[in-house]
Amino acid sequence: MSLNPASALVLFSGGQDSTTCLAWALSHYAHVETVGFDYGQRHHVEMDCRLQVLAQLRQQFPNWSPRLGEDHVLDLRVLGQLSDSALTDERAIAMAASGLPNTFVPGRNLLFLTFAATLAYRRGLKFLVGGMCETDYSGYPDCRDDTLKALQVALSLGMDERLVIETPLMWLDKAQTWTLADSLGGSALLELVTEHTHTCYLGERTQRHAWGYGCGHCPACELRAQGHARFLATR
Repeated sequence: MSLNPASALVLFSGGQDSTTCLAWALSHYAHVETVGFDYGQRHHVEMDCRLQVLAQLRQQFPNWSPRLGEDHVLDLRVLGQLSDSALTDERAIAMAASGLPNTFVPGRNLLFLTFAATLAYRRGLKFLVGGMCETDYSGYPDCRDDTLKALQVALSLGMDERLVIETPLMWLDKAQTWTLADSLGGSALLELVTEHTHTCYLGERTQRHAWGYGCGHCPACELRAQGHARFLATR
């Protein structure tokens, strides 16, 4: 497959979804940069994991390594100060009165993409790649395709520059996300995702499961585990 000569910026948290999206971008674009966000998240472990994932990608995939450019980290801790969420405060995960789980951080993806677009504008990167998904998700409104299409229009108009938001996982369930990783990087990428990425809402990194590290019972772990089991069943 020929590469798009344009450059992309991947919103990269160090989790399964964003790692798969990064592999997808490296398979499609001539130059790829990454951006992470320190937003006062309850568990800082994902900020450490993302560096491990980047290092492993460079080491294990020499064809991708020359295309993997600079990594950026933006300080958005004001978001954590404003949020009332189980991802930013020590509280049990539960359903909120809004009907959404209290892991929802209002405005998170809207702010992430706005700041990513600002960075992309400065660096001449035309494509923003994110792991938002409307198939296996918790109902977060800022993960929906309509939201992201509207935001793409607003960002392009507001910056007078055509920016494209790519969401490779939008219509995939978690089993299909594992399948996509397999098709992009084979067993080596599957092992990297299992061993080095972080998804658990509770920040658990001591319990190793077939699908990776995590508490095994929070919504993020359950979704990842179920997807992995379905993926193995269909191989």
